[in-house]
Amino acid sequence: MILTGAGVSAASGLDTFRGHGGLWKQFDAEACATATALYTDPLRVWKLISFMRRAARTAKPNPAHQAIAALEHRLSNEQSLTVATQNIDGLHQRAGSGNVIELHGRLSHTRCMSRRCSLEPFEDWELYETQVPRCERCGAPLRPDVVLFEELLPPDAYRATETAVQTCDLFLAVGTSCTVHPACDFVYEARDAGARTMLVNLEPPESTADAFDEIHLGPAEELLPLLLG
Repeated sequence: MILTGAGVSAASGLDTFRGHGGLWKQFDAEACATATALYTDPLRVWKLISFMRRAARTAKPNPAHQAIAALEHRLSNEQSLTVATQNIDGLHQRAGSGNVIELHGRLSHTRCMSRRCSLEPFEDWELYETQVPRCERCGAPLRPDVVLFEELLPPDAYRATETAVQTCDLFLAVGTSCTVHPACDFVYEARDAGARTMLVNLEPPESTADAFDEIHLGPAEELLPLLLG
């Protein structure tokens, strides 16, 4: 299995979050990207999401996404590849990956904030920078279908990732430091289950270096095509 973070999409022109010049340097994460902000100042959340949508809808998959997709299509019937991504840009699917778990939701989708509403999440690339959109069915505010700070990961996505982690024979983390929960847990679970563990990232991990059998430092778009052949 492959766990990917924002570093995979950097070469596609999308900002990382915590890295140098990342989104949290440009935006106040506590003010813009939390569940609290969604209820107290939803327009501020939508302005951040609109900024990200504008960049993501014109971005194209880079050689890192393409190398992962090519590996999946090259595997035999007895082998499988699961991609669990912390990214919300949809670039893995656009590159051709079929078995993708979206741990943090989808930037391209919107859903109703009311738990009683029957409206399913729907594809939506609109930019909401002047007013908060409303649900056509119940009138409640709409929200981006992404996981904000203070929110739990989608249970189905988390369980599917846990299964892949505990049953894989190769765990490859790409473009993520694996220092934030639950990514930091996944690598230890994979190692304890007997998997070979590898990291491809620009910077070395701060606290999980002992969990990796191999660490390759450099841009994902350069290293993945070489490592995955």
